[in-house]
Amino acid sequence: MSTTRRTAPVLRASAAALAALALGGCGIRSTPVPVDAGPAPSRASCAAPAAEEERGPGGGSVRADVFLVCGGAVSAVERTVAPGGPEQGPGPGPESGPDTRLETARELLKELRENPSRAEREAGFGSSVPGDLEVTGPGDGDPGGTLRLSRDPGGLPSFALAQIVCTLTGTAAAGRDGSVVLGGPVRDGGGEPPLRYSCTDALRGSPEAAKTAGTPLP
Repeated sequence: MSTTRRTAPVLRASAAALAALALGGCGIRSTPVPVDAGPAPSRASCAAPAAEEERGPGGGSVRADVFLVCGGAVSAVERTVAPGGPEQGPGPGPESGPDTRLETARELLKELRENPSRAEREAGFGSSVPGDLEVTGPGDGDPGGTLRLSRDPGGLPSFALAQIVCTLTGTAAAGRDGSVVLGGPVRDGGGEPPLRYSCTDALRGSPEAAKTAGTPLP
């Protein structure tokens, strides 16, 4: 048998091996290899957990709805608020003055700034409200029911503004019609005119709408 005949099969085998290596270098596999990437991410339930029991000694705690972010929308969760906290229900009556409105707004904003509880986090809830955000009463020339935030409402994350609006409306922090009047900080020479906000279905379902939800006051 000649040398040429003996080496031909070897050359053919080597060529096949080189071709296989070339294909592998291009990311092409002859057979798929299953990869275990772990369990698929679970979807948030957005089911509001039960309110926690009162935080401190003594009675008199009240329940308040606080709106958190979940699943691309804002939804209410029930919180237990310390005595002297917000009054739920329709807008304030004749006996509810500026002090009650501001106290209610501060208590609810405090709830929004806090980290969600473990049960809330497990249900998929979170908060976009900045931890240093504060609220004060009206500035000079503002309508009596105005609440001034330490940052311009239009400069807040859209989810944060939707949370604030929906949490404050319908409480003693709001007006008789359930809406809330919000403005930014009062600077030298005044501040931006406050706007009126309402917690509509569109705002709850698409918080991006918060940026254009405010309406000028008459």
